[in-house]
Amino acid sequence: MIKITADSVCDLTPAILEELDITLVPLYIHAGDQVFRDGVDITPEEVFRFAETHGKLCRTGALNSEEYKDFFAPLASRYESVIHINIGQHFSICHQNACVAAREFTNVYVLDSQNLSSGSGHLVYDAALMARDGVGAQEICRRIQEEAPLVDASFVIDRLDYLYKGGRCSGLEAIGARLLSIKPCIEVADGKMRVGKKYRGSFELCLERYVEDRLRLREGDSIDKSRLFITHPACSPETVARVREVVAKLATFEEIIETRAGCTISSHCGPKTLGVLFKRLP
Repeated sequence: MIKITADSVCDLTPAILEELDITLVPLYIHAGDQVFRDGVDITPEEVFRFAETHGKLCRTGALNSEEYKDFFAPLASRYESVIHINIGQHFSICHQNACVAAREFTNVYVLDSQNLSSGSGHLVYDAALMARDGVGAQEICRRIQEEAPLVDASFVIDRLDYLYKGGRCSGLEAIGARLLSIKPCIEVADGKMRVGKKYRGSFELCLERYVEDRLRLREGDSIDKSRLFITHPACSPETVARVREVVAKLATFEEIIETRAGCTISSHCGPKTLGVLFKRLP
């Protein structure tokens, strides 16, 4: 049997994790002097509460190589192979540390998702489906590495407060965005984050335009209709329902899955953040 594991930042639902027997290793969340494990003993709501109460953000932390080694050891002895899919190496040192740990084993494979949140979740999900279907470890690794650049991952952020507090934008940019009702799209390209299109207006209206832009077919480009994630930390059911409606008008996906962003993503983006994440065809 092949075991699929991933960092907690893949933001898959508990139901998917249970159904496909995926095991997550939690990243660390630092709230002042206290250290918690993402999704284990701290929730996004508590992350937001800390920011509101203290006026500063929680910090995120990677596992070191020894911690990854301890995580891999019991799985490597129990399963034929272990395939671990990391948050992209440009976002965290997790991948580097996991690779160092994997050298201690002959049957542990570590893959760079080149992504984060349910962008990497797509790869974890597909790897688990292949493992369930009996595909070999090396073939799973090959397919996932080919698939990684095809993931289309992006989010729209309502307010830049969290990016500002985290040092990822200037105070002037944050104030200007608030005064002008600007909602930036943050997208992943070539394994790195960049600012994409900037929308203006209410969060809900900006989300509608954003979804239309992401799902509009470009010349020579096509969308894999197998699955789309709607991922957010704390958006209202009404907002998510409206996004579903817009998606359904533009493309017919076999699955549209709502997932909640975990503490790692929430610490950087804030509660009103939403993305539609899907794959393109090769």
